Amino acid sequence: MTEQHDIRRPGLTEHTRVGEQSIRHRREFAASAERVQQAHTDAGLFARWMGPRGTTLQIDRLDAVTGGAFRYVVHAPSGGSWAFRGSYHEVSRGLIAHTWEYEDAPGATLEVLRFVDLDDGRSALEVTSIYTSKESCDAMLKSGMDAGMDENFERLDSVLEDNASASE
Repeated sequence: MTEQHDIRRPGLTEHTRVGEQSIRHRREFAASAERVQQAHTDAGLFARWMGPRGTTLQIDRLDAVTGGAFRYVVHAPSGGSWAFRGSYHEVSRGLIAHTWEYEDAPGATLEVLRFVDLDDGRSALEVTSIYTSKESCDAMLKSGMDAGMDENFERLDSVLEDNASASE
């Protein structure tokens, strides 16, 4: 079992400001790009890694196709919940482009996810998040989202490892 991410310590995900309104995130996985992309589009897999440890994910919609949409709610054991929604602008092999919005703070972010195969069955996920303003981008950086993303991706590592073991 993977230990909880220590938010005081950088994770394996690189977070780089690439413009006034943009952040690029990059993470490598011990799985093919196809498997990592599937974990973003298959509701059963997505529910296993999205959200902080100890939370549950309620998926109201995950129609991961060009023109589709999603909505999910992260539920904390303490009773709190956070709802997110968005629209898929393009879903193709190696690419997902979608809007993403936290329902309690309106203002959609455009995210472009690229799934790239590397050597030895590994892959990289490269995400560019484009915010509506410099202030929105600044606020996201200050929010601690990098630690949250690191924790989600640690959970995704476990899901990918479990699926690799199951298919052997």
